[in-house]
Parts: sequence; structure tokens; C-alpha cells
Amino acid sequence: MIFNKTLKQTVDDYGLMAKKALGQNFLLDQNVTDKIIRLSLEKQGLQNFNRFDVLEIGPGPGGLTRAVLSAFPKSLTVIEMDERCIEIMQELKVQTNVVFNIVNADALKFDFSDFQLKNLQIVSNLPYNISVPLLTNWLKNIEGIKAMTLMFQKEVADRICADIKTKEYGRISVLAQLICRVQRLWTLNPEYFIPAPKVQSSVLLFQPLKKRPSEEILEKVEKLTMAAFSQRRKMIRQSLKSVQNLEKICSDIGVALTARAEEITPQQYLAMAQNL
Repeated sequence: MIFNKTLKQTVDDYGLMAKKALGQNFLLDQNVTDKIIRLSLEKQGLQNFNRFDVLEIGPGPGGLTRAVLSAFPKSLTVIEMDERCIEIMQELKVQTNVVFNIVNADALKFDFSDFQLKNLQIVSNLPYNISVPLLTNWLKNIEGIKAMTLMFQKEVADRICADIKTKEYGRISVLAQLICRVQRLWTLNPEYFIPAPKVQSSVLLFQPLKKRPSEEILEKVEKLTMAAFSQRRKMIRQSLKSVQNLEKICSDIGVALTARAEEITPQQYLAMAQNL
């Protein structure tokens, strides 16, 4: 798809400078944003987004937005808090025939159910300061979401993808891996961004598993992991001592009472929750 201006021309025209308070780091290389969407589509075995409603959080100057539009979505909804970027979205909207909804709102406070989006793909270069709360909310409300292509600080991505017995492994690892198949698509160096952050960034693809824990069981998993990882250096016989019948539950699922939080797999946390 051909646009009237390059990303750089758009930023120059609007005098757009990233705001640190909004966690903004702009991607202005269209080759990079196009590659992110291409990698996501390839991993999903898709040619384009024509069967999907796409939701983008924090589009900024529109790098990923352009890449999504070039993949011909059924519709595109963007949620943007920065009013400066709303004007840029309006400019993009008139250049496409795609159903294009523009919402000026705080994504953390926005009720996504208002849009009745179905067969949903979520795409975002997530603002660093709200990435985990947004992800957690989507994971708990995954019904109807077909995939999420999300960029995080590499440190956060490492925690999400972490294996057991590593210092990165924690509550978000357990939650994400019980609900989705998580794949790392690409790790980007700071120089791809303006301004350049002090850390690398990673793009992750989340694909919901067919068999997922119920909302009730997930709540129990969250309580277990909160207790276990808040005292991660202690054995679970101490950190989970408030759990009734802990010894029997652990015996039934093959978890030693001397295990520590990071030594228990997501599936074992799930089994513990199912036995509560």
C-alpha cells in the first residue's frame, strides 16, 4: 500500500517528539515495521489480515499502523492517548478503504468490549510503562483474541518466555504460558527507535491455546504464584503454608515441599490450583 508521506515526513510535518511520560519510543523505519507484521503473519500461516479485526494500542506516528493496513485487515481500531497522534491517524484513515476506528483514550481504562470486535488480532509497540498490565488484562480476557503481536522491553519479554529454574521465571511467565503459545519473533537493537532506549526490545507472538484454564482456576493460579514468588527463595512448604492440604496436593502431583517457586512448572501450578 502506498501512502502520501514517509514516516519521517509525517513526524517532521507534525513536529512530533516522543514523550517520555507516555513511554513513547517511535519506530520510523518502515522496513522494520513491515518486517514485524510479515514475521507475525508467517508464524501464523497467514497471507494477510483480511479475516481479522485488528486492534492497535499506541500507534504513535503510524509505523505499525501502515504495516497493518498493508496487510488488508477487515477493520482496524487504534487506541491512542496522545492527541498529536490522533491527527496523524485521521490523515492515514482517508488514504485507505479499510474500516478504521480512531479512539483517543487511555488503553488501561478503555473497555474493549464496547467495540464488539471478533476474530481479533492485537498489534502494538507497547508503551513500556504499561506493557505488563495491558498484557495481563488481555490474557485474562483472551476469548475472541486469535493472536497478539506485541513488543516489550527485552527484559520483560525474557520474563514472559522464561523457563523454570531461571531468575527471569515468575508470575507473568506462568500466566502467559498457561494461556498462550508464546514465540519470540525478533529482538531489536535500540538504534531502531527514536529516541533510542537504553535497552533492547523484543517482539512476541501470543497464540491462545485450545485448552485453557477457566477464569476460576486462573484466579487460584494467580493467588498461588503471588504467594510463592513473593518469597521465591523459600521452599513452598513455607511460602504456601496457608494452602490447605498442601502436603497431599503436592504429593498427588509430584511436587516436593522443598521446591522453590521457580522450580515449579506452569502445568504444576495449574494442577495445584485444580486440586484446591
